[in-house]
Amino acid sequence: MNNYDDAMRVLQEKFGNQDALISLSTIALSPSAEGNPVPAARLVSVYYEDGAFYTVTYATSTKMQQIAKNPEVAVCFIVESFTANGIGENLGWVRDEKNAEIMAKIRPIFAGWYDEANNDEDPNTCLLRIRLTKGLWNDAHKGIRNEIDFVNKTA
Repeated sequence: MNNYDDAMRVLQEKFGNQDALISLSTIALSPSAEGNPVPAARLVSVYYEDGAFYTVTYATSTKMQQIAKNPEVAVCFIVESFTANGIGENLGWVRDEKNAEIMAKIRPIFAGWYDEANNDEDPNTCLLRIRLTKGLWNDAHKGIRNEIDFVNKTA
């Protein structure tokens, strides 16, 4: 097994088949008073599969508006010292047939709170995929630093 395969195995072990809470950062629509981009971070519950995080959100939410303007995002899972960059993609309505397979995995994992937080009848309830591009496991206390290139499949 190469380093990339090992990194994918660890990601699956840490995030796969469970409800994980990560920080998702985007760039605000309005710059600072000095004209600089302003980061915007929030916590989101995600499902992980094959180099991507998935979450259910609302198409007109601030984060989705920000992603529509600039799909470059960053994520952080502090407990495991994992950070990554990726591309945010609105996959559309959660009930769209193209999302049926992934939603069949997500709904049971988010079952404890899903129906209270989402309305699948509303076509603005959408699936957000965060396709990872670069990642980093970094634990200075354990001497671990593993850079992951999801695009070229190297680590």
